[in-house]
Amino acid sequence: MPEVHGDPVWLTQLLFNLLDNALRHTPGGGKIALTLESAPAGEPDGAIIRINDTGEGIAPEHLPHLFERFYRTDAGRARSTGGAGLGLAICDWVAQAHGGSISVASTLGAGTTFTVWLPAVPVTSSEPATRLAAGAPGAGHA
Repeated sequence: MPEVHGDPVWLTQLLFNLLDNALRHTPGGGKIALTLESAPAGEPDGAIIRINDTGEGIAPEHLPHLFERFYRTDAGRARSTGGAGLGLAICDWVAQAHGGSISVASTLGAGTTFTVWLPAVPVTSSEPATRLAAGAPGAGHA
């Protein structure tokens, strides 16, 4: 498993936001999975974090806008129950600030998968930084 550089506070916020969304949009009896794996051969070296749920899914017309600040799929929902539309914009910012990316795939009625890619630390790097081992204890299925 590759090692990645990362700010533990911001990466925790990214994961919290994604898991919180999955919990809010997955009904009782549904499933949420958190996985961590190495990027496949032929792709840039890094760690891939996936959060997959069997929730309500997201309509296709919303997918291109999900990472925009203040975008909400249900504008009629109260801010107290639906948030301000900043959570996914923050996730996108955190991923990019770490040299990575975030993407989403969703099917209405079947669920959503968010995928975060974070670049691996070059093996020869001696740069001082907080390192988060992608294979650290507790990193796996939730």
